[in-house]
Amino acid sequence: MFDFISDYNDPTLLGAFWMTVKLTVFSGIASLVWGTLLAAMRVSPVPLMRGFGTAYVNLVRNIPLTVIIVFTSLGLADIFGMTMGAPEDFALQGFRLAVLGLSAYTAAFVCEALRSGINTVPVGQAEAARAIGLNFSQVLGLVVLPQAFRSVIGPLANVLIALTKNTTVAAAIGVAEAALLMKEMIENEAQTLLIGAVFAFGFVVLTLPTGLFLGWLSKRLAVKR
Repeated sequence: MFDFISDYNDPTLLGAFWMTVKLTVFSGIASLVWGTLLAAMRVSPVPLMRGFGTAYVNLVRNIPLTVIIVFTSLGLADIFGMTMGAPEDFALQGFRLAVLGLSAYTAAFVCEALRSGINTVPVGQAEAARAIGLNFSQVLGLVVLPQAFRSVIGPLANVLIALTKNTTVAAAIGVAEAALLMKEMIENEAQTLLIGAVFAFGFVVLTLPTGLFLGWLSKRLAVKR
């Protein structure tokens, strides 16, 4: 049940929530990396990179997540043949495609949260870094981003909590996470209210400690101006 890498089709309650955790972890890491790159593009001195970052964020944020997830399955896999796994392993394919869609979507929100943190860093610090010979990448990586991350832990926590809840959309392409199991249980049982309450409680257990911890961390690491 708790094989973090290879178990993608556990029909039990704990297995379904474990799938939700795996979707959140992998998508969270990928969206943080891609979102950081997008934020760097949006503040880049190169017009082409700024244009791409701006267009990506504005476009992706205005497309429903369900459309993106379905596109990764029907568009990438069925039309373009991008299976991201053995053709016969549908569970693994669905998981990887769901992570791809969730990451692409969430990265846009990570980018905007991080860009707001970049805007809080005094311009004089970047100018001083350039004055001593640092290039744009060095200024961003050594001076700006470390302070930006510390100032946006709270907003990033909200993005992570939203991502945890958004993993339910992966049920649209058959990923065996909590929402899909809940749907199957409601179809087979006559206890809709009880089943819904159990799954709602499960998501509270996943998201509430995360929010409390990251809220505490945000206050602990807040940049004093």
